[in-house]
Amino acid sequence: MTAQIPPGVEISGPIGGTHSEILSGEALQFIASLHRNFESRRASLLAQRKVRQEEIDRGRLPDFLTETAEIRESEWKVTSVPPDLQNRRVEITGPVDRKMVINALNSGANCFMADFEDAHSPTWSGTLDGQLNVRDAVRGTIRYESPDGKVYRLNPQTATLLVRPRGWHLVEKHLRIDGAPVSASLFDFGLYLFHNAHERLKRSSGVYYYLPKLQHHLEARLWNDVFVFAQKELRIPQGSIKATVLIEHILAAFQMEEILYELREHSAGLNCGRWDYLFSYIKTFASREDFIVPDRNQVTMTAPFLRNYALACIHACHKRGAFAMGGMSAFIPVKSDPAANAKAMEKVREDKGREATDGHDGTWVAHPGLVAIAREEFDIVLGTNANQIARPIGDQKVTAAQLLQAPTGQITEEGLRSNIRVALQYLEAWIGGQGCVPLYNLMEDAATAEISRAQVWQWIHNSRGVLSDGRRVTIEMVLGFLDQELKTIQAARSENNFNEERFEKARRLFDELVSADKPDEFLTLKAYDLLD
Repeated sequence: MTAQIPPGVEISGPIGGTHSEILSGEALQFIASLHRNFESRRASLLAQRKVRQEEIDRGRLPDFLTETAEIRESEWKVTSVPPDLQNRRVEITGPVDRKMVINALNSGANCFMADFEDAHSPTWSGTLDGQLNVRDAVRGTIRYESPDGKVYRLNPQTATLLVRPRGWHLVEKHLRIDGAPVSASLFDFGLYLFHNAHERLKRSSGVYYYLPKLQHHLEARLWNDVFVFAQKELRIPQGSIKATVLIEHILAAFQMEEILYELREHSAGLNCGRWDYLFSYIKTFASREDFIVPDRNQVTMTAPFLRNYALACIHACHKRGAFAMGGMSAFIPVKSDPAANAKAMEKVREDKGREATDGHDGTWVAHPGLVAIAREEFDIVLGTNANQIARPIGDQKVTAAQLLQAPTGQITEEGLRSNIRVALQYLEAWIGGQGCVPLYNLMEDAATAEISRAQVWQWIHNSRGVLSDGRRVTIEMVLGFLDQELKTIQAARSENNFNEERFEKARRLFDELVSADKPDEFLTLKAYDLLD
């Protein structure tokens, strides 16, 4: 393996067994080419994010861009997608574990998004395993045998595969090129494309991605330029790559048409990444008293600012001939409590029915047990149509004020404690290599942990951070609750299910995040240092 490593490329993680198939010399050379052509632009765009945040902190609120008005006012459409991406009414998402990949592809959903981002703890071995798993899934050869001897294989009919790489803000610390760590986005994207593009095209398909955490249309332009370059390098037709952008940042909500425009030859639409969007709203306005956000469970998709965001996404997409994908319902089946399960499933049905009626072309679920419910609700509205792109959109537009309207509600002690419990347990699992965690009958990933810690920071550092009983939320109160909740978690778990070292790391990290003078941009930036 050492002889195959191209000049200027350094690998600090171990490479064992089949991992060398993923990190071939040719694949590493391709990643190096991506890095050398695009790293400086990535760094510049990340610097611009900080400038925009400083402007908001000084009082400047987001608005639609005057310099891109012509894009919003002119006539244009995105290009079409291949047949296997035309019907996306139910998409299931999940981590790239081998068994998970098989079960998701066999779930009956139309599409499966294999997630290297929020549902994935990016350990070196886990990330390389994930690349092997999606490679084998593309070829139909993926197989898993459980410790009890049960064998998992793909059904004859499976979901269409999409892959979500990590966001622009992250690096892959185990691979350095010319002395600098490579972008995790380019690492995940590049390895999947290099190993699977030709195979996907042989199967009359395309290479499909979800793009996370974009904040500006220039970040979409960077992705488009990466696509053009990569397709030339691998000698595949332009437009072979199709990407759905997650609108999961408040600033991106003001540039949805511009993002579609930048990616128009490679666009597969937009998705309402609702939980990261809520996190971004809290974080972006964390220091402003007029944007205080109440308990998470009080802020549903019927809250005006979230409902208007979803309607704006549908309007922007259908105006441009693109898919408008609905968001994730975090509920999962509750096997131990039929009454609680019935209540949870009714909430899922209500959520998916609203999305379909509003005009979304499909939706997300996190568990195979929800596929049928989501499909039923979309079948009622879509009938035999593959999507709703041709549905008339009307003239009503969402305003900047509607996108910014702060939610109403209370901050409660239970809401504060719940944030602490969720963040602690998620961080402990993430440090242990697990990125998707069922907690309290909800499927939690990095986005909900981000909401939890961002809310606690906002309540501590804001004069309106007052509990419903009149007590002011202070760092002393939070640290006291933190110790209490950690003891409660320990008492509820068996000795074999409580890793004291990982929980202590999670506790220290949470303390650091909520005590900081300014809210950290992403908890995964610091948590990544705790991974092997």
